[in-house]
Amino acid sequence: MLRKLAQGLGLKTDPVIFFAAAGLTILFVVSAIAFTDTVDQIFGTTSNWILTNLGWFYILGVTTFLIFLIWIASSRFGKVRLGPPNSRPDYSNVVWFGMLFAAGIGSILMFWGVAEPINHFANPPQRNVEPESVQAAEQAMGFTLYHFGLHTWTIFCLPGLAFAYFVFRKGLPFRLSSIFHPFIGERIHGPFGKAVDIFAVLGTLFGVAVTIGLGTMQINSGIHTLFGLPENRVTQLVLIAAVTTIAVISVATGLDVGIKWLSNINIALAVALLLFVLLAGSTLFLAKGIIESTGVYLQWLIPLSFWNDTFNNTGWQGSWTVFYWAWTITWSPFVGIFVARISRGRTIREFVLGVLAAPTAFSVVWFSVFGLSSFDIEMNQDGRLVEEVVRQGDIPGALFAFLDHYPLTTFMSVLSILIVIIFFTTSADSASMVVDMLCSGSHEGPVRQRVFWGIVQGVVAATVLTATGVGGLEALQQTIIVFGLPFFVIGFLMMIGLVRSLNAEFSEGSGAVRDQGAPLAAKARRARKVRRRGGDKSGRGYVGDGAPE
Repeated sequence: MLRKLAQGLGLKTDPVIFFAAAGLTILFVVSAIAFTDTVDQIFGTTSNWILTNLGWFYILGVTTFLIFLIWIASSRFGKVRLGPPNSRPDYSNVVWFGMLFAAGIGSILMFWGVAEPINHFANPPQRNVEPESVQAAEQAMGFTLYHFGLHTWTIFCLPGLAFAYFVFRKGLPFRLSSIFHPFIGERIHGPFGKAVDIFAVLGTLFGVAVTIGLGTMQINSGIHTLFGLPENRVTQLVLIAAVTTIAVISVATGLDVGIKWLSNINIALAVALLLFVLLAGSTLFLAKGIIESTGVYLQWLIPLSFWNDTFNNTGWQGSWTVFYWAWTITWSPFVGIFVARISRGRTIREFVLGVLAAPTAFSVVWFSVFGLSSFDIEMNQDGRLVEEVVRQGDIPGALFAFLDHYPLTTFMSVLSILIVIIFFTTSADSASMVVDMLCSGSHEGPVRQRVFWGIVQGVVAATVLTATGVGGLEALQQTIIVFGLPFFVIGFLMMIGLVRSLNAEFSEGSGAVRDQGAPLAAKARRARKVRRRGGDKSGRGYVGDGAPE
């Protein structure tokens, strides 16, 4: 029945994954509206238990992933190309970096660039540090860069590497279930594989919905500051509808047009904003501070990678670091597949170094400029940021309160709103494309499918944020903490599967890599032809031109 429905709608997708994910999403939205308190209680209790009892596992997990990536890039496997040996990257390094940044945490950097450093400056994470002191500023930078540096991009890099390897070298579908091939073989196309892919779709939708909610609140705050537009549900609903429309148009034009050009434009605008703050502020102070913050990050990197707040047990780490890792891991299928999609032809070493080093370097500069400028405003100027952002709790308005201390306030605030909107859009359209790929197993699905998922993302965010208010958004945040736990377990399986497959590729005794990518890709093409003629003996039916059922 699902196959006939998909055919009738002209879809080229896996009907089970597509309709199950869509149905469960609708069920969640309806439940969140009709039974907000019940949903909040169920997921709140579970997420609190995870934060209290398994926070150490999240800390250990991300650090283990980072160590593994450094090892695999520097090992003999580093020269393996993500694709046939003669393949080369589809995009230049500059374009590649822009797309990485825009699809990853660009919108989050805009949201937290001022808000997180000033929060830690006013409320130091570790005890025995005087708030709003030089020591508090150093600790604030150490924790902020820990949250948005190598560890965050590790969470994106590991699944990105696994997807790129199994898809481009092994000829498997663009699905999370493909990483289980070394363990269960062709059974990834069965019920277990479909369940994994449905789960990946839901995690992606919910994770992106939280970001859409935060971005909407920040845009609303900026427009309120500039034009007095009220901060309420109606305004936020209109904003979500407008940005979703832009995202749908972008995703309909495809990766090489809409997403590529929006990413390039936005990285240029973000750099312009960064340079403005650097040059219009205390330039010498910031120039020295960027270098010093780099040293602070390197100094704090190893201790924080293993810090679990064991002795004080204040609960701070659960509400900040562990929540960040759980939230980010729900993005991992989305960003991982997107990063893999734009990285075909690069070697494992190029991939790991590029995905880890370039965005981390930019994050260090970004947070150094905005964080240190915030401290300078509090310590050497008229202040007010701690009062407005921390004590009054205006986190979404942090950036605009910050820009109020600079010349051209209105113009730069408008520019910042534009940057947030574009980052918001590139995250939404990239996620739409990836969700469609998770359902179809291919990067060539019809436009209508990508548009559908773009609209669904907007509806999820709008419904939860505007129909149930703060309670709904908190319920969604608690939900992704719960969803994040299985993804962490899958991360360990990714590492084992990659090593197992790579070892199998190396000829015994010679250390040379066998070119399995080309024959496997050819085998996959032959299999698709067989399935288009009516299915194969494995029982896997397909709808559309080579798209799995």
